[in-house]
Order: sequence, then C-alpha cells, then structure tokens
Amino acid sequence: MDSWDNSKLDIISDISSIPRKNSSFDAIMCIEVLEHIPYPNEAFKEFSRLIKMGGKLIITAPFCSMTHFAPYHFSTGFSKYFYEKALKENGFRILEITPNGNYYKFLAQITRGLPDIVAKYSNSRMNVFEKLFILLMLRILNKYNKKDTVSNELLCFGYHVLAEKIT
Repeated sequence: MDSWDNSKLDIISDISSIPRKNSSFDAIMCIEVLEHIPYPNEAFKEFSRLIKMGGKLIITAPFCSMTHFAPYHFSTGFSKYFYEKALKENGFRILEITPNGNYYKFLAQITRGLPDIVAKYSNSRMNVFEKLFILLMLRILNKYNKKDTVSNELLCFGYHVLAEKIT
C-alpha cells in the first residue's frame, strides 16, 4: 500500500463514518471492498445515510474467494441471501443481483492455478502426468459448463448488485 497514489482521492475515511451530510449522493459504487471490512453491515448503514431517496447502490464482492490483501481480509464472500437480508434491513430494495460465473468456471479457475499453489505451498513441481490431469479436468469442466443450467446457485465468483434506497 505504501506505493499507492492516494493524492487524487476526494475522501479518505472509515467506510462506516464518511464525513459527508445525509443524503449527499445520488449513487455509491462499492467494488470488491466488502470482504476487506470487518463489519459490512455498518457500511450498508452508512451508505443508507448518504444516499438520497431513490438513489442507487452498486456493489460487487466475492461469493467465494481465497485470502487476499491480508491482513485486511475478513470474509471469503457474500451470498445472495446476505444481500437480500442486509440491504432490506438498511432501507434498500434490490433491483438486480447477478452472479458472476458458475460452479464449473469457478472450479476451472482453481484448477488452472493449481501448479502455482503446489509450487508455493508444497515447494514442489507438478510432473507431466499431473499437468495432463489438469488439462483433462479443464476439458471436463468446460464440457459441463456448456450444459450448465443454474450451477451458480451453488458456487460462483461473486455477485453484482444494483439496489435502490427506498426508506
């Protein structure tokens, strides 16, 4: 973070205590942030305070993620049921909730990363047969991905949410 250039940011503050007046914004966009805050409901409460009636809240966050940006990683993800409950409790109505990816695409991404994980966490290198197994597994996952109906109900990368402030 030391190399980040924050000089052009308009606001630097705690997400649950943003120094602006009530109903200051027509919209807030919160992209891939929720998993990095210890109490996401406090952020929703603050967004509700800041957004004008009828204003929009745009959110993306993982449903299932590996640890990243440690030690500022507090959740591996959020389900659509989390959004339905938490946003309603904070005066929002969900207009759209769209899964990003599905079960097969998620497993394929994890499978593609396996050689790097093996190298980093077991100090080993995969042999040619293991690499061929990965290629076979990717073909199998792609086959079923093409036939997918709604596996995103089980697993996806995350959700894109559009909500409107109603109370």
